[in-house]
Amino acid sequence: MLDWNPALYRRYEDERTRPAHELLARVPLTKATRVVDLGCGPGNSTELLVQRFPGADVLGTDNSEAMLLSARERLPQARFEFGDIATWAPASADAAPDLIYANAALQWVPDHESLIPRLFAALAPGGVLAIQMPDNRQEPTHRLMREVAAEAPWAEPIGDAERLRTELLGIGGYYDLLAPVAARVDVWHTVYQHPMASAVAIVEWVRSTGLKPFVDRLSPNLQASYLAEYEARVAQAYPARTDGKLLLAFPRMFIVAQKA
Repeated sequence: MLDWNPALYRRYEDERTRPAHELLARVPLTKATRVVDLGCGPGNSTELLVQRFPGADVLGTDNSEAMLLSARERLPQARFEFGDIATWAPASADAAPDLIYANAALQWVPDHESLIPRLFAALAPGGVLAIQMPDNRQEPTHRLMREVAAEAPWAEPIGDAERLRTELLGIGGYYDLLAPVAARVDVWHTVYQHPMASAVAIVEWVRSTGLKPFVDRLSPNLQASYLAEYEARVAQAYPARTDGKLLLAFPRMFIVAQKA
C-alpha cells in the first residue's frame, strides 16, 4: 500500500479526534510514566496524551514515514518511531508502559486473537490498554467499496476486497479475550452522525483511510473510473436531509482494559 497522506487525513481532524478524546476520558489513570500511542498518525491523538500526562515519556509509533514527519513537526516534545503494531513490544521489562493507546489503528492489523492479549500483557502493573476502532464494515460507505471492487474492470487489480481490512471480533469477543486476565474491562459502541456537504465530501473522508487499499491497487485511469462509480453509489445511499447535507453514520468500538 502507498504511504499515507497526512494532509488528506487532517481535513476531518476534528471528527477523527473526537473519539480519541472520548477514549482517553475513560482511561482510569491519574498519572503515567510511560505512554505509547500505537498508530499515532499525524500526532492528533498523541497530542491528547501529552496534554493528559505532561510528565510522561510519550512515544508515538507508525508505519508511515509521512505521518511520522507530520507528527514530529506538530509535537517536538514527544518521541516518534517507525514501527509495525503487529510486532511492537516494549524495549525491555523495565520499559513496560502504563498506557498503550491505539486510536483507529488496530483495524489494519490482523490476528486480534493473539494481538490483543499480547499488548495487554506488555503493560506495567495497573496499566491500561485503550483501543478505538471504526466498526463500519457494514455501513454503505464500506459495503459499496467492496461491491464496486468486485466488478469489472476493477476486480482483477484489486483482488479479494474482503481481505483488505481485518474482520473485527465483535465487542463481546474482545471482552471475552480480556476479562479473564484484566482487573476491569469497559467496552462500548458509539455511532457518530457526521453532517457532510455532499457525496464528494464522504468520498474524500474515506479516501484517506478505508478506501485507500482499494484505490492504491489501481492505475490512474482505473482509479478515476472506480471513484466515479463509487461516488455515484454513495450519492444514492445517503439522501440529502432537510438542510441539504448528508448524514454519515460512523460506528466506532471502544475497549478499555486495566491490568491488576
